Amino acid sequence: MATVTVSPKFQIVIPRKVRESMGIQPGEKIRVFQYGDRIEFIPVRRMRAMRGFLKGIDTAVERDEDRA
Repeated sequence: MATVTVSPKFQIVIPRKVRESMGIQPGEKIRVFQYGDRIEFIPVRRMRAMRGFLKGIDTAVERDEDRA
């Protein structure tokens, strides 16, 4: 787990290992929000890039009869 330091301008640097594993490029937009006592960073992806990201997910879940 990497640790970052907040600069006097409240900026941080995303560690190289994280940037590379997430495919984050310079100029890319990232959503930031608070979740409980954490800060979450979520890269904004175009809908076209999201196509197929659920491929292989197990859809065999039990459903109520009125939910087809």
